[in-house]
Amino acid sequence: MTTTFARRSAALLACAAFGIATSAYAQDKTVKIGVLNDMSSLYADIGGPNSVAAVKMAVEDSGLKAKGWTIEVLSGDHQNKPDIGVNIARQWIDADKVDAIADTPSSGVALAVSNLVKEKNSVLLNSGAATADLTGKACTPNTVSFTYDTYMLANGTGKALTKAGGDSWFFLTADYAFGHALERDTSAVVTATGGKVLGGVKHPLNTADFSSFLLQAQSSKAKIIGLANAGGDTTNAIKQAAEFGIVSGGQKLAALLLFINDVHSLGLKTAQGLTFTESFYWDLNDQTREWSKRFQKVSPKGSMPSMTVAGLYAEILHYLKAMEALGGNPHDGAKVVAKMKELPTDDPLFGKGPLREDGRRLIPAYLFEVKKPEESKGPWDYYKLVATIAPEDAAKPLKDSDCPLVKK
Repeated sequence: MTTTFARRSAALLACAAFGIATSAYAQDKTVKIGVLNDMSSLYADIGGPNSVAAVKMAVEDSGLKAKGWTIEVLSGDHQNKPDIGVNIARQWIDADKVDAIADTPSSGVALAVSNLVKEKNSVLLNSGAATADLTGKACTPNTVSFTYDTYMLANGTGKALTKAGGDSWFFLTADYAFGHALERDTSAVVTATGGKVLGGVKHPLNTADFSSFLLQAQSSKAKIIGLANAGGDTTNAIKQAAEFGIVSGGQKLAALLLFINDVHSLGLKTAQGLTFTESFYWDLNDQTREWSKRFQKVSPKGSMPSMTVAGLYAEILHYLKAMEALGGNPHDGAKVVAKMKELPTDDPLFGKGPLREDGRRLIPAYLFEVKKPEESKGPWDYYKLVATIAPEDAAKPLKDSDCPLVKK
């Protein structure tokens, strides 16, 4: 009798404890988001303070604050160094109770933070890092990538230029995870399309002098010089290539990752004719124009949004939508990401599209060419659309995925 009573009492206490925990979870409507990116160096114009502004816009547009939620946005500068990025992320998660880390341009930083986030069961909302490994062999249940990756860039620019007759390539590659992945993925597309890779050279991140690398590219006689870099490295390489007369000498530059901020910095006279792939452009349609003009008013730089800034806005909206669907913050990263994958994505910038089991969102990509100065009708009118790439062609097929989460 005593034993039975004790068992019933224990069961009642367990139920009560569960009820209290459930109630507490349902009432917990606080969220902390840490924007981790390059605030001061070669990728600062692509994201930096603009990324923070986009996240704050998404928080406001989500409508959760009006429903009683408290959402705090922090920011940190990882200086493009994985150890610094991980240290900031660890401090945020352990001491500041940050729920999600967002943006993370620089693939080396993103891969390291993704491992930490899995260990801590937090969330990584990647928009800035390009390596396809984040949704490939390095995928985790806690990381999602919304905006683009090296597979998309390779299958857009690499395939188009090779098909157009640019069947010999030489690569100038940033010597870290992103550059290596972009050269790897583009080389695979070039050879599969019937082209040849004649060689390549690696350069340190944030290089000021590209002269020796450009001379090697020039002497290779390759029809296409593929710039497997980004931000300040890309703009420096393009400017110095013009000084060397590379394009006027008959070779073509392929900016494998180019942002509107880069074109703005270069100017149309220097950038005209460059072909590249992006998943967002402010002047695509009425919705992108309306949002981008809103964004420009709050941008610390007064600039139009880059692709990664727009992707981050959409990603934060979807993350907060998942939080609301859960009824509160469970402080369980894998659970939140699972809900993000379960809910249909739909936002004014990228439209509808599934968030796959590997963490990659399916959206269209676009092959653009930079306008000639006389073709531009005003500020930030820089791109002309060459081709639209279907979502299923812009992302690596799941049947070919090496993500351990993918069931085959």
